[in-house]
Amino acid sequence: MVSAEQEREPTSSPSAQEKLSDAENRPDTRSFRVRAWRRLKKSLSAKIGVTLVLLMIIMAIGAPVLAPHDPFDFHNEYRLHEPHPFFPFGTDQFGRDVLSRVIYGSQISIQVGVISVAIALSIGGVMGLFAGYFGSWVDTIASRIFDVIFAFPAILLAIAVLAVLGPSLVNVMIAIGIVFIPQFGRIVRGPVLSAKNNEYVEASRVLGADWPRTLFIHVLPNVAAPVIVQTTIAFSIAILSEAALSFLGLGAQPPEPAWGSMLSQGRQFIEVAAWLSIFPGLAIMLAVLGFNLLGDYLRDVLDPRIN
Repeated sequence: MVSAEQEREPTSSPSAQEKLSDAENRPDTRSFRVRAWRRLKKSLSAKIGVTLVLLMIIMAIGAPVLAPHDPFDFHNEYRLHEPHPFFPFGTDQFGRDVLSRVIYGSQISIQVGVISVAIALSIGGVMGLFAGYFGSWVDTIASRIFDVIFAFPAILLAIAVLAVLGPSLVNVMIAIGIVFIPQFGRIVRGPVLSAKNNEYVEASRVLGADWPRTLFIHVLPNVAAPVIVQTTIAFSIAILSEAALSFLGLGAQPPEPAWGSMLSQGRQFIEVAAWLSIFPGLAIMLAVLGFNLLGDYLRDVLDPRIN
């Protein structure tokens, strides 16, 4: 026979309570989407940044469709021809269509940005995560490695790496990734140092959670916002660095249509065919501007203190 006290006991099962707790702790993705949309509507710079980045991605993916000519085809009768409807950006000293080469050059820039940032994030991010969480000698070793890399100017360090590995597009990605390691390491280390002492992290340890669960489930989410912002900024710097290294002849090798190498070749004809330098230079400027503005937009969206 069931007593009155037993009838008044809650009938919810532990699994239901756990689900309710998980729902309360789950990030409010709907409010994030609303905040992102409001910020996008309010900010002109955010609209410009998102538009430029989307255009660059579309241009890179749709290059075979968007390019009016093959970027490697020679048109000997149209060498150094000024812009006109058939060649909207003109032609270079070999009669190649500059517009098609600029469009295909976006593929190289996107590829360099993605791979170099992935290298830096996977190495520097993990080092910063472990350094901030474990401290002690792990933090000391990681911090000294970051200090040594930071001691060199970025472009000189990249040139030194390429001097050892040799000039090529793959080696440019590796060199830029090495340069970015301490930036991501320090961006991750700081939030981890503060997050590991939070009450909910201490509670997870008391309840018996091992360090991988505590680190990756409870601490890692605290570094997501700064890492996302740093990734977009690093992406723009990677594009600029690749252009600089290709301009020096250390990046993509001819006849690859890299923006930096197109600038380097165009400077020889700057007085008679300025379009050879103008259009690749504009492409670099707009790409870097787009990712910088996108980084500012993401920073504003991910910071709840900004209305």
